Amino acid sequence: MPPLSRLYIRAAFVNLLAGFTIGALLLAHKGVFIHPALWGWLPAHIELLLIGWIVQFIMGTAFWIAPRFWKAPRRGNETSAQAALLLINAGVWLVVLWSLFGGRIWMLASGRLLEVGAAIAFSLHLWQRVVPRNYQPPSA
Repeated sequence: MPPLSRLYIRAAFVNLLAGFTIGALLLAHKGVFIHPALWGWLPAHIELLLIGWIVQFIMGTAFWIAPRFWKAPRRGNETSAQAALLLINAGVWLVVLWSLFGGRIWMLASGRLLEVGAAIAFSLHLWQRVVPRNYQPPSA
C-alpha cells in the first residue's frame, strides 16, 4: 500500500473514532440526561462519519487500486492527491468546529468549499491515471 493511501486511511480512522465518540455521547444522552445542547452535536457526528470517514476511506482505497501507468510502479504526479488529503481534512474539521461551537456561517461555507476542492483535486489526480485499453506508454 502506498504511503499516501496509508495517510488517507489513518486520517479516516481518526474521524471514525471522533464520530463514534460523539455518537456514543448522543446515544448515552438518550438514556441518561447529560446536557440539552448535546443534540446540537448531531451534525458534527454526521460530518465526521460520512465525509471524514467514508469518503476519505474511499479516496485512500481509490488512490491505492486505481490503474497505474501499466507496469510502472509510479502513480503519476501525486501533488493533487496530497492537496486533496489536506483539503478534505481541513474542510471536515472546519464544519465540525462550526457545528460544535456555533461558529459563523463563513466557517460552514469555507468547509464545504474545501471539501469540494478536495473532490476536484482528487478527480484531477485520478483523471491522469485513466487511459484507453490500447494505450501504449511512451518509451523512456
